[in-house]
Amino acid sequence: MSVLDALVERIPEVAGPLQKKLSFKEKLKWTTITLVLFFALSLVPLFGLGANALQRFEFISIILGASFGSILSLGIGPLVTASIVLQLLNGAGILKFDLTTHEGKKKFQGVQQLTSIAFIIFEAIIYVFMGGLAPAPELAGTALYLQLQWLLILQLFLGGFLVMLMDQLVTKWGFGSGISLFIAAGVSQSLFIRALSPLPSPTTPGIATGAIPALVQSLLAGDPQGAGLMLAGLISTIVVFVIAVYLQAMKVEIPLSFGRVRGYGIRWPLHFVYTSNMPVILVSALLANLQLWGNLLQNWGYPVLGTFINGQPSSGLALWLTPQSIIGSLIKGSIQFADVAHSLVYIIFLVVGAVVFSLFWVQTSGMDARSQAKQMMASGLQIPGFRRDERVLERVLDRYIYPLTVMGAITVGFLAAIADVSGALTNGTGLLLTVMIIYRLYEDIARQHMMDMNPMMRKFMGGE
Repeated sequence: MSVLDALVERIPEVAGPLQKKLSFKEKLKWTTITLVLFFALSLVPLFGLGANALQRFEFISIILGASFGSILSLGIGPLVTASIVLQLLNGAGILKFDLTTHEGKKKFQGVQQLTSIAFIIFEAIIYVFMGGLAPAPELAGTALYLQLQWLLILQLFLGGFLVMLMDQLVTKWGFGSGISLFIAAGVSQSLFIRALSPLPSPTTPGIATGAIPALVQSLLAGDPQGAGLMLAGLISTIVVFVIAVYLQAMKVEIPLSFGRVRGYGIRWPLHFVYTSNMPVILVSALLANLQLWGNLLQNWGYPVLGTFINGQPSSGLALWLTPQSIIGSLIKGSIQFADVAHSLVYIIFLVVGAVVFSLFWVQTSGMDARSQAKQMMASGLQIPGFRRDERVLERVLDRYIYPLTVMGAITVGFLAAIADVSGALTNGTGLLLTVMIIYRLYEDIARQHMMDMNPMMRKFMGGE
């Protein structure tokens, strides 16, 4: 056994259920427990924290499922970063995993956990020693300051490790994946506050935080520009929501029959957004990490990713990869060519990133034509009119899978970018991800657990 295998074997993990299929109630119970635990931990402050330079990065915290200043300050960042690194290494052939076998997938998952722990430790150290999360400045230069730094790192490691275990808990015992659940929870919370909160805005105390109360206030005060901005945000949010639901419902259905049972068949669905939300999560997390690292590097005296003023990028790569509301500029009458160029660069980056990560995700997650063909053959399925051969199935699936992967990624990346630059109520990428996550969750529950549900719930989910 190699050193890597020995380390992978010793990583603590959540054990899977003994039975292959869990009931709806069981999955709902563990998903709810994990979600409550996630919100509870996000309220636990870091002991010894004095300076929180990351507090102003609300956009990044939503995408990373983080709550800066709490024990969950790292969020899902290390897990997603580990996934990105492993996909790139596997795609480039530097590390090779045979993802067509059970042993290869198990090894890949183990190495991913090990890499996640390494990134948890690394990011915790960087956050603290580069001043993102630090003890009180007046203690600088004392022995107590150094002790508090290591105490903060220990707490961040504990929080990151708990997030990793909660992700495994949801994946094995609940609905969907923990990463998706935490993003959806954070975005939903942000959307609720941005839409309905009547409390004064932190930046403009004279107007409400929520867009709907603020719209009413602007109309009553005779402020057409303010009302226009609020209305544009509401319309943009609704449009993104409707288009995302429509895209999720689009699919190609391949007719299959049971070779040994004549007259019976099914339709195998291939969604237009074939790789679902994971590639968008990865490219969004990459952008969020660039912003964080850019600010931390500037604090350390190396502004290689750009400069920041009060947490907002003002130049360099960080500025070009930060969305700016072009609709807001239009309403204010202050739009310039630089604003349009900025938006185009952001859109292109998001679209290209979504395509690249989609292609990697298909290969590493068993969604490629060969893996799907093996799954169909194992279920006793074949295409009517063709001989029962895995190679035939693979060739037919190849005609659809890669075109759907690329077209779906382009569409989702473009829609997420448009939502960002049009001024949606919450982060556009996060909003799109949340709609996709909830829709896929709805489909999975309806497909797997319809008969387990309470009659009222079954009717709500579309059952008889």
